[in-house]
Amino acid sequence: MGDFWLYLALAAYFGATALWLGFFLAQREGLCRWGAWVMGGGLVCHTLGIIGRTLTLGYLPVATFGEALLVFAWALVVVFLFLNWRFPIKVLGALAAPLAALMVSGALSLPPGTGAVSPLLKSLWLSLHISLALLGNAALTLAFLGGIFYLVQERQLKGKKFGFFYRRLPSLSQLDALNYWCLTLGFPLLTAGIISGSLYAQHTLGRFWSWDPKEVLTVLAWLIYAVLVHERLTVGWRGRRAALLAICGFLVLIFAFVGANLWISGYHSFASFLKP
Repeated sequence: MGDFWLYLALAAYFGATALWLGFFLAQREGLCRWGAWVMGGGLVCHTLGIIGRTLTLGYLPVATFGEALLVFAWALVVVFLFLNWRFPIKVLGALAAPLAALMVSGALSLPPGTGAVSPLLKSLWLSLHISLALLGNAALTLAFLGGIFYLVQERQLKGKKFGFFYRRLPSLSQLDALNYWCLTLGFPLLTAGIISGSLYAQHTLGRFWSWDPKEVLTVLAWLIYAVLVHERLTVGWRGRRAALLAICGFLVLIFAFVGANLWISGYHSFASFLKP
């Protein structure tokens, strides 16, 4: 069936985008509930599509940038739906749904990889490492989106501009709580991803650390989030500082995901996964 399930997932994510944006504009609870259900249906199709590709290829499809986008989008939707169920910040769907739709669109538009893949990609341990890292990245992406909302809402309050965004965004305390929830979920997952990757590197390459550009950037992002976790728990950092640090950490993470994989050579780059 090829990518039939992935195109269904893409249609569902665009449908969810329309519903979440409708909720953001009209503030009707019914649109919010339908947006979550449609997004959940898209996740089921997305999961079936990734399983189908995995069975066809014989490895988790992350050998190319498009494939990595596909799995990253899946992780983003999983984490968003969990947070929406457990700690609902409903307006977040107005950003998460279109972001997932755009990533799946990019994944389906980019050309597939050619040539044989590295045998390392066929390891279940590597699949675990990648899954943990991307789930952590997804949670921290939502912390970034919440941080953007926080800064916008804070600007509205300081400028005493109680207009369009003020009436539609959650309170600063709710957005700060979102930062904490995402950090509580994303930081341990990212940590587990780094540890599992180091163990796999020791097993396959004979060393835990190689100064690979993606390793360096990911650990740098981890240190930023570690500072944020420490300051929130010991000093009581809240609000603007926490939002800004979450944004800084995300910018490093996204450069590690895009830049180190596409533009900087190393054993994490997509070029190293494919052999002519």
